[in-house]
Amino acid sequence: MSSPANAKPDTLTQQIGVLTRREVEARIMAPIIDALGEKFGREEVIEVVRETIVNLSRQQGGELADAMGGKGCGAFESSLQYWTKDEALKLDVLEQNETTLNFNVVRCRYSEMYRDLGIPELGAVFSCNRDYALIEGFNPDARLTRTQTLMEGKSHCDFRYEFPAEK
Repeated sequence: MSSPANAKPDTLTQQIGVLTRREVEARIMAPIIDALGEKFGREEVIEVVRETIVNLSRQQGGELADAMGGKGCGAFESSLQYWTKDEALKLDVLEQNETTLNFNVVRCRYSEMYRDLGIPELGAVFSCNRDYALIEGFNPDARLTRTQTLMEGKSHCDFRYEFPAEK
């Protein structure tokens, strides 16, 4: 799924931050998923939504790399400002250099927001499932490893990024 060739570039995230964007999206998508789920089956609808969001995230990762002016670790680290805007995430950075960015998320207002909206089961679909596709689109040679999330009820999210050395 892609935008029409003549579509205006999407700069909404840079303007309002990701947390606000995800809340707006969730408030629209949750009732649509409910309505479609009644007609076609909730699990099937959620799977289509999940696949669509993953594909969009991959595309957005490429657009993000273009906007950040690079595909390296430093450019990606700079982009975290959009996800952390308005204290949306509290990060504990463990390691950061030209090829590695390792951090734990110790507070996630995204998870809190989905719970407050009464849709905690959709939080991973709308947010967490984007992470791997986003980095794939940002830099196909970069790798993300994550074994747990706050959204799943764990103590923290463990993000471990590895980027190839820039030449």
